[in-house]
Amino acid sequence: MLAGASTTVLAAQAAPGGALYPSSSPTATTLDDPVREGGWEGLARLLDKARPSVNTALQPTPSQVTNRIELLLSQGRYDEAIALIEKRKAELEARAPLGGGTDVQLEFLHARALSETGKPNEAIDIYKNMTVLYPELPEPWNNMAALYVARGELESAEEALQAALRANPNYTTARANLGDVQMMKAQRSYQQAGTGAPKPVSRPASPPAPTKAPGTGR
Repeated sequence: MLAGASTTVLAAQAAPGGALYPSSSPTATTLDDPVREGGWEGLARLLDKARPSVNTALQPTPSQVTNRIELLLSQGRYDEAIALIEKRKAELEARAPLGGGTDVQLEFLHARALSETGKPNEAIDIYKNMTVLYPELPEPWNNMAALYVARGELESAEEALQAALRANPNYTTARANLGDVQMMKAQRSYQQAGTGAPKPVSRPASPPAPTKAPGTGR
């Protein structure tokens, strides 16, 4: 398995939305799941009537949005995670002065969610775009390489890892992964030379997952 591969199960959900019932907690946000209050049915109806007509839940901070997406991914709620990511990205683009806005953490999470839902090509496209927007980051190249390896595209994986090391020669994860890819290429060449016909490349026991976004500590 490639070094730095995350074993965290990414999850997504259908569509993010505000709470059905405003929470009484002063720290509740519109991302929190709705909580129904228990108790006698008649009293519950009276309490419902006494509730304010507007949702008093706070708008989430960027870090709360990121944490919510991470939670959805970890729970396997992939559709919801992707919907929340796309909603957040649309909000950022609308607020940006020139009509565009990006969040590096959202980009990483979006690519991770897409790869978990069987859309590696779309995930790779996001990583490629990140290499243009954030050329100083080696992680997008490394994560792209992990997806290439999962598809048996070792040459593309090697090129991506070499690009990661050009961005940061001290990025040890990419250097270790490059060694693994070169070993797999050598094994493939040995198999082909020994039999005269190509054989499937031996792959890691479990598909390598993208590494975490830089600076998250997650």
